[in-house]
Amino acid sequence: MSHPSQTASGSRAPLASTSANGNPSKPTLVPTNNVTTGDGVTVRTRIDPTLTVDDVVKQLCINLKVNDPPSYYALRDVDTDELVTNDNLRKKIKNKVNLKLVNAPARDARELTEKLSNSNDKNMKLTLFSLQKFIREEQFAQEFVKLDGLSDLVEAIYKTNGNTLAYALTAMQNLMELDYGWANLDNNFILRVVQILSSPQSLINVCRPATAILKKLVEADPNTASGPQLASSSRNPPSVSPGSVNRYGFQVVFEQMRKERGLLETVVNRLGSADTAMAQYSMMLINSLLAHASDNRWEEFIAELERLNVRKAVVRLMSLHTIEDLTSCILDFQANFIRVIYRKKTTLVDPEVDDTHAEALDAIWKHCKLDEEVDQMGQPIKWRILGFDTEDVVQEFSEVGVLGLECLRKFVESNPDFSKLLLEQLSRPEERRCPIAKASNEVVELLSGHWAIFAPGYSTSTSFQPFFLDFYKVHSLATQFFIRMWSESGAATGDFTRVVALVHSQVKVALRRENARPWHEVEHEFIECEYRAVRDRQMKELELEDDLLSKVPVRNLRAKLYKESYEFVRQQRIQCLLQGAWFVNALPQSSPREAVRRPSRPWRFMRLDTGLKYLHYVDSAIKFPVRNGLEDLPDRIDVSMISEIATGTCAPPPNMLRDQTDLPPTAAHSVPSPLSFSLLSAHEGSLADQIAPDQSRWADWTDGLNMLRRDGGHVASKETAGFVQALTEIGLKIKLLDLSGEMVEIPSGLVAGPPPTNTDFFFSDII
Repeated sequence: MSHPSQTASGSRAPLASTSANGNPSKPTLVPTNNVTTGDGVTVRTRIDPTLTVDDVVKQLCINLKVNDPPSYYALRDVDTDELVTNDNLRKKIKNKVNLKLVNAPARDARELTEKLSNSNDKNMKLTLFSLQKFIREEQFAQEFVKLDGLSDLVEAIYKTNGNTLAYALTAMQNLMELDYGWANLDNNFILRVVQILSSPQSLINVCRPATAILKKLVEADPNTASGPQLASSSRNPPSVSPGSVNRYGFQVVFEQMRKERGLLETVVNRLGSADTAMAQYSMMLINSLLAHASDNRWEEFIAELERLNVRKAVVRLMSLHTIEDLTSCILDFQANFIRVIYRKKTTLVDPEVDDTHAEALDAIWKHCKLDEEVDQMGQPIKWRILGFDTEDVVQEFSEVGVLGLECLRKFVESNPDFSKLLLEQLSRPEERRCPIAKASNEVVELLSGHWAIFAPGYSTSTSFQPFFLDFYKVHSLATQFFIRMWSESGAATGDFTRVVALVHSQVKVALRRENARPWHEVEHEFIECEYRAVRDRQMKELELEDDLLSKVPVRNLRAKLYKESYEFVRQQRIQCLLQGAWFVNALPQSSPREAVRRPSRPWRFMRLDTGLKYLHYVDSAIKFPVRNGLEDLPDRIDVSMISEIATGTCAPPPNMLRDQTDLPPTAAHSVPSPLSFSLLSAHEGSLADQIAPDQSRWADWTDGLNMLRRDGGHVASKETAGFVQALTEIGLKIKLLDLSGEMVEIPSGLVAGPPPTNTDFFFSDII
């Protein structure tokens, strides 16, 4: 195995190279590593890269005549203290890394667990400081859990404070990166973490791991163990296998959060923290809560977030200039808010069952400041006065659901002169009155189409959408614009569709380039734009558009095809990750530029395993044919450790990618490449910095990795978003060709007839 040749105190005779089974073998010309022992002896050793770490340690102990069993020892990197494993051994050998023979992780675990159990130990802070580092190593963690060190760690979290508490919480956070060993945390522990987090006096370095622990507990949900969704069913929860950590989830965590009423407010306030990492952790916790909220607490949780104006806090983050680390979190929040809007839109209004619906309807009518009337048939006239076609509010809100009800209420309440506006409409002949409530619902439909609110969990937005996060305010502006266009155009009852088309045109113009325009320009577009200008522009648009596309059945068909297209592209992106690709090892922007050199192995091949848990890779001086499977890829990255996929973050090494960039050769290594991306960890920094060979490969990997994350779901590239939109439009046109070829008339909407008066009927078989 090795040739020890020199020590700190003298020299040793060379020893024969030994194979894994202990039999002599021919010496192999491999790099030489320095190995330092605990007593300061350093030997130069040639290590066979085909051996396991256990075999290497065993041979070292024999050659160095160590009396203790080899299982007591392990190897670590002298510079980084990283544990040498079978996964990284070959890399350490190739890089000629200086190694040291140290206690095995299991031995360290026994020693630290013993120290931790001694509550009177004055070195508690040092013990926890060491624990937070070592506990991330699986061999250490296994022994730590086996010795019931978790109980002592929990006790330390109860009893300590300040930096010592920060070390204890970080150790717990790192342990929870494993999918075992923390299944016995009880409600008291969760409440303790909640109390730590809700205290304004808690240090930043205490709050960061506490926030991460709550996020992990929320995601350890038996209902969503295979992936997040908006609202997991609280009925008939799946059984949890013994020892599984997926036994907590939103329901368990939120019950403890409700005991500390100020927690959510504190978390939302920390979105404005000067510490970017703290803001990022808070954003990630909010996203996890949104993605896993259970049915029976969903409305309560969303209402609390609305009360705390979390959307305004996120919009404020968008306007900052130092939010690169938060970009992915903000896009995740936008995707989650689409789920919220979609759920509200598909939740039926039922005032007889839900008191909040009845309260909202009462508030709307109260602001009308009118008395109920009766028609010639003696039927009450109430909602028809407001602009609905009937008095059946359940039916009137059937297409826009609770979202439509909330939008109408906010429009009414935000307009102090609403009663005067309504009276002005009522003073006109009936056919000339603007149906305000009906117009409000139509604006909800227009905005839902503009922001592609077609299905939960699907978002193709690649940029910030601050106007979308102000959905209710945009709705109020657009509804006010609808009423003005109705009046200025002299519209009558039969012109409703025509006015809808005008508003649709204005919505597209007012909300264009959303991530780059200030809010006052949006207000100006809706408030100041004249009817004639809108009409002229809309007439030009009609020459290019088909009125058929604006009909409700076609819009519903587009929504269905959009969901199918998104899922198709998602599977294609993940398939690209499974096939693997070559990338350039890039230089982070933080790298010193004065001594930049081309790395000895500038190329990296990465491939996702079939379990979708690890990115396996190999670094190489040249590209070579990589075989199927993972045999050629000795190193790996845990996908669960990736908290963000940042783009445009790093530059190519010198003399690389000259044919792939417009930059001059002298500047190529100092300017970030548009095809670069970094895999960032919340507490480890960058796990990988790569440059893709072309735009398509860049889009495949950045979006594919985003779609793998448990708290992800957004799209990062315009290319992927374009594919989804193109597939949707192609599918839609094919479907419409089938209908138009058969000369089928597509109605603008379908009206359900009255229900049967009795049950004396049956459905005939269609032959």
